[in-house]
Amino acid sequence: MIEPLLEQAGRVAAQLKARGQTIAVGESAAGGLITAALLAVPGASAYCRGGLVVYTRNALVSLRSIDVAKLDTMRAATEAYARFEAQTLRSHFETDWGLGETGAAGPTGNKYGDPAGHVCVAVAGPGLGTSPSEVGERSRTIRTGSADRLGNMQAFAAAALLLMAETLEELAPPH
Repeated sequence: MIEPLLEQAGRVAAQLKARGQTIAVGESAAGGLITAALLAVPGASAYCRGGLVVYTRNALVSLRSIDVAKLDTMRAATEAYARFEAQTLRSHFETDWGLGETGAAGPTGNKYGDPAGHVCVAVAGPGLGTSPSEVGERSRTIRTGSADRLGNMQAFAAAALLLMAETLEELAPPH
């Protein structure tokens, strides 16, 4: 399941290594595939600090210094939640970048009414705010239209890695 993700993971790895930057991942419905793909690229210790499968709210709340009050204002499987996850993991692992993913892999939808194949992915990092050094976020929602759990997990990981790769490639190189 990881092999098809290696091209995107390689793009992310190359950009992070060239910048001397690091990343942490928070994922749920992808089940660890995002982190596994990043770690499969040789030299991962230079850029990947770690990842957590935060499959439930309780897992996310267990992290130190989590803003539970802010978390209580959102539901899972939304772009806001994915951005919160990205920022939280970025802070938790003290990295330049955070990558978050939350969705419904299937074969059924989630308790919020989102169908199987619904995912939100987000990145948080430098250069995405109003100034080149300010931290900001990007997110997107994808729907695969499929109830295939394993296929969706792979598609979710690919979507997260693609968003990260595109974001890094669009930013000016750090000075």
